[in-house]
Amino acid sequence: MNAPLPEHQLNAAALHIEWQRLELLAWCLSCNRRGESVEAGDLDRLRALQAEVDVLRAPGGVWSQLIGFDLQPLEYDVLACILGPELEPRLGWAFQNLQAGSPQPWATRSLVQELLAMDAGQAQALRDVLADGGLLRRRRLLRVLQDDPFAPLIPEPRLVARVTGRPLELTAPPGAVAVDQRAHWDDLVLPLGRLKMLHELLLWIEHRDTVVGEWGGQLVGGPVALFAGPPGTGKTFAASVIAQRIGWQLYRVDLGRLVSKYVGETEENLNRLFEAAHGQPMVLQFDEADALFSKRGDVKEARDRYANMEVSHLLTRIESHDGLCILTTNLRKQLDSAFTRRFQMVVEFPRPDAPSRTELWRRLLPPRAPLEPDVDLRLLGTSVAMTGGGIRNAALHAAYLAAGGRQAIGLGHLAHAIWRELGKEGREQTPQDLGDLASFLPEELLHED
Repeated sequence: MNAPLPEHQLNAAALHIEWQRLELLAWCLSCNRRGESVEAGDLDRLRALQAEVDVLRAPGGVWSQLIGFDLQPLEYDVLACILGPELEPRLGWAFQNLQAGSPQPWATRSLVQELLAMDAGQAQALRDVLADGGLLRRRRLLRVLQDDPFAPLIPEPRLVARVTGRPLELTAPPGAVAVDQRAHWDDLVLPLGRLKMLHELLLWIEHRDTVVGEWGGQLVGGPVALFAGPPGTGKTFAASVIAQRIGWQLYRVDLGRLVSKYVGETEENLNRLFEAAHGQPMVLQFDEADALFSKRGDVKEARDRYANMEVSHLLTRIESHDGLCILTTNLRKQLDSAFTRRFQMVVEFPRPDAPSRTELWRRLLPPRAPLEPDVDLRLLGTSVAMTGGGIRNAALHAAYLAAGGRQAIGLGHLAHAIWRELGKEGREQTPQDLGDLASFLPEELLHED
């Protein structure tokens, strides 16, 4: 005996009524194109299917349960037309046959208009449904490649995943790598004002339907945020927190793989990146924004002019991108203010003060690691001015030193680890760099070559 299907799959299976209706509409359209009359039995069957479809689309009905909200009748018609070829192959063949010369099975705006026998007024309503500001595109259910009546209307992967119950499988866009880091709001150690700004950034994503759809606010891309601060102050960590909060994947864009010395190739690479990421549940992070948006000087040669064109193209694509973009920089002062004014949010990440460093040590030392009784976290926080990234590295190094000696973590291990971390800066070190921890530094470290 077969196990019963989960409720979600049962709901999706009920959509076969939609596919039957579309298949019959396609048959009727092919008859009309051949100059043949549609038989009365087919029209009766079409009316019966329409009545069943109306039940599926009722508030709180099958469609509402699958996608999580209610739509207008024409919006449901569009969803059925774009999902049909994905979930019912015979519809893909039928649509392809009705679109002579088309190499793909997706419905176009012109085909939807013909299938539903729309007049001029209804055709305009269809264009409105498919527009950038329409609910289907705001909710990232539908992708329209271009404003062309013969361009395919493609369901977004998140829509297919939601309707079928399959997990959403994302592919890293060209030139980007996934950042997989567990991060929560409680893990952020920042001044309250900065935390509030990060929460405000989320509002741009979570309430766009209200501001744009219901209140008529201007539709802008992005949002685009700039995170500025010294290395190790938590910029990428904060981006991970935001991505996890909204349930999107964070991708770090490697501009070194996109920028080319050949004229026009950089723009092509950027276009491929944004086309792949457009409307997907992705957060794009661009590091070293100061190298891209630095203060502009005189154009001395053709390459300078072309570099400015590349930056303008990148900024245009970022601003029009349907999704969150986060730019990070260690050198805020070098950014051109003309660029920063075009960002929705600019958040400064300061070096942590002594209380913040104490809290970072508390959170970043392995929680189940044994500590010697004399380990004072306030002493660690006040002795050496380190960033969060430095504290993370030193805390783990101290843990490994202790584990290697089968000991509890002591101030000697911590002073040793901090000494190693400070040594990464490449400057001459003295015990005084450790402040009150200097007396715990192992003597042998002072005599290393």
